[in-house]
Amino acid sequence: MSRIVIIGNGISGITAARNIRKTSEHEITVISAESEHFFSRTALMYIYMGHMKYEHTKPYEDWFWEKNRINLVLDYVNQVDTKNKRLALNSGKSLDYDILIIACGSTFNKFGWPGQDLNGVTGMYSLQDLEKIEKYSADTGHAVIIGGGLIGIELAEMLRSRAIEVTFLIRETHFWDNILPQKEAQMIDRHLQEHHVGLLNETLLKEILADENGRVKAVITDKGQEIPCQLVGLTAGVKPNIEFLKGSGISTDRGVLVNEYFQTNVADVYAIGDCAQFTSPPAGRKPVEQVWYTGRMHGENVAHTICKNPIAYRPGPWFNSAKFMDIEYQVYGEVSNLPKENEEHFYWEHEDGKKSVRLVFNKNNDEIMGFNLMGIRYRHEVCERWIKEKRKIGFVMENLSEANFDPEFFDRYEKTIAETFNKNYPEKAVPIKKKGFFAQFFN
Repeated sequence: MSRIVIIGNGISGITAARNIRKTSEHEITVISAESEHFFSRTALMYIYMGHMKYEHTKPYEDWFWEKNRINLVLDYVNQVDTKNKRLALNSGKSLDYDILIIACGSTFNKFGWPGQDLNGVTGMYSLQDLEKIEKYSADTGHAVIIGGGLIGIELAEMLRSRAIEVTFLIRETHFWDNILPQKEAQMIDRHLQEHHVGLLNETLLKEILADENGRVKAVITDKGQEIPCQLVGLTAGVKPNIEFLKGSGISTDRGVLVNEYFQTNVADVYAIGDCAQFTSPPAGRKPVEQVWYTGRMHGENVAHTICKNPIAYRPGPWFNSAKFMDIEYQVYGEVSNLPKENEEHFYWEHEDGKKSVRLVFNKNNDEIMGFNLMGIRYRHEVCERWIKEKRKIGFVMENLSEANFDPEFFDRYEKTIAETFNKNYPEKAVPIKKKGFFAQFFN
């Protein structure tokens, strides 16, 4: 029986702990400085908005951990001594391990802006960040959010739910257009404005100004504009939380370097989740994966390896889902913001400007490569299967109704999408299904 210590109680670390316990009698200890019990990080915004309480975000009752013999330690790891297999904790205590799993997640970026540590300046990643936002919201009339993206738009929605004015500063031409294709990015621009969110494109933060009490009072942009505010949200991306690993001998780059089994360069040390960086990423994947579902998969994989049933990480085609205020977003497979040399992008947008479908296919052989969806939901298993089976774009267009996942009585747009496709690609035209049996699929 080995002593297994897991640093971090997010989805990665807890999934690893649960799966190790299912198949072994190892001693398991989970260390976290954020919270005693595992909670759903993606639900933080709903606590602030009043839809949930903190206790509602805990997937397991507090007695679950003792019953399953998973020890919980509320502390911070200051140093990792891999030679002696010992952790130095902030409390002054130490903890020995036989196997170490680093699952310490991410922290929000700071880029050395003057004033970035003032009162009223915060990220939106941890439970402590949420507590800061709650504290400073009481007397905030105007907030400025630095950097577009999924976390930034969550923070904007939170603040708008309390009628706090919000201004975004983003460096891109359109919202998140380093990820989203231009049409979808422009859609989100419009949607933000409809929700009374100010958007300053191609604008950078230069400085954050303080009042006489050390509280933020305004920001200065790179264009010299001064924007009065009482809260600043730093949401210009996140980075792996690995500062405490300096001097440990564990190889790091942007994150902790791992192979396909999540092994580091040090024996009996593994890294998973947001803080892990693949030396050779799986096909179609990035070196660092910072989304909830990949963290869960990491935890499952590393548990197999530790329990002597090693399984290489093979996650399949990329996917992600989120929402931009009221617009749901899904992506499956490879969808770049600009078409690559071998790609063809077909785009359809509804006249209301809040729904769109983008299909990416290989221009050389017509094989489907990716789906980008706004305001329309497709089935994950169908899209993934078509990508894996290398289905042709014609097959996909003829069978879009199989992919649709919108609830009953929602409008369906497959017929209109197919007509637009035929107009754009007459040489690849597909049959338009008529009334009768297929009428249920078309509006």
